[in-house]
Amino acid sequence: MNSILDVFSKKLRKNILFLANNSGEASHIGGSLSMVEILTCLYAKILKKEKKSVFILSKGHGFMGLLACLYLVKKVNKKDFLSFQSSGSEFIAHPIMNLEKGIESSNGSLGQGLSFAVGIALAKKKKKENGNVYVLVGDGECYEGSIWEAAITATENNLDNLFVIVDSNGFQNDGPISNKMDTSNLIRKWKGFNWDVDTCDGHNLNKLLKKIKTSTIKKPRVLVAKTIKGKGVSFMENNNDWHHGRLTEKLYNKAINNLK
Repeated sequence: MNSILDVFSKKLRKNILFLANNSGEASHIGGSLSMVEILTCLYAKILKKEKKSVFILSKGHGFMGLLACLYLVKKVNKKDFLSFQSSGSEFIAHPIMNLEKGIESSNGSLGQGLSFAVGIALAKKKKKENGNVYVLVGDGECYEGSIWEAAITATENNLDNLFVIVDSNGFQNDGPISNKMDTSNLIRKWKGFNWDVDTCDGHNLNKLLKKIKTSTIKKPRVLVAKTIKGKGVSFMENNNDWHHGRLTEKLYNKAINNLK
C-alpha cells in the first residue's frame, strides 16, 4: 500500500470524527467514512497532478468528508474547519459553492451534482480545455431520475472527460438498497446507458488508483466502488443508525481508539 496515501486516509477519518464531535450536532458520519479512500486517491494523488481537473460531490450529505479533506490539503483554514455546523458558518451539512476554498458546486438535493458536472465537462469540450470532471455519487442517489437524464446526456455528447465514482455502501437514509438495486444491477444500469463501467473495492487504495485513470475509450466512465458505510469504526460499520447521528464524548473516544 502507498504509505503516503495510507497516512492521508487515516488522518482524514480522524478529522471526520473530530468534526462530528466538535460540532455537537448530529452529522452524516457513516457516508462520509465510506468515501475516505476515494477522496484520498483524488486529493492526495490525482488532482495534484491534474491541475485543470475538478471534483463535484453529488452526494452532498458527505460534505463532512470533503471538508475534512480540504482542510488536509490546506484549501480550508483551521478557523473555517472548526466552524462546521456552528451558528453563522458557511460550512453546514451540505456543500455551498466556494471556488476559492475548493468547493466546486452546491449540493443538497440528491441527483443534481451529476447534471452540474455534465455541464462543466461539456463546456471543457467546447472550449477545448484540458482536465477531467470527477463526480462522486451514492448508490442510493442512483434512484434519482436526474442521474439517468444526466447519464444519457453525457453519452450523447461523448463526454470522455467525465468520470463518475459510485460510493456503493449499500445503504440510503431509509435503509438497505440491496433488496431493490444491488451492485450487479447498478452495473447493468450504467452499461445500459452506454458508459464504460468498472468495479473495485472502494477501500483498496492501490486498486482505486489503477481504476481511476485516463483512458483512450471515447465514453464517459463510471467506477462502482464497493464500500462499507461507517468504515473504520466497528460500531458504525454497516449500521445505518450512523447515516446521521450524534457522537457523545464517550463514543467519540471509542471511535478514535477503533482507528488505532
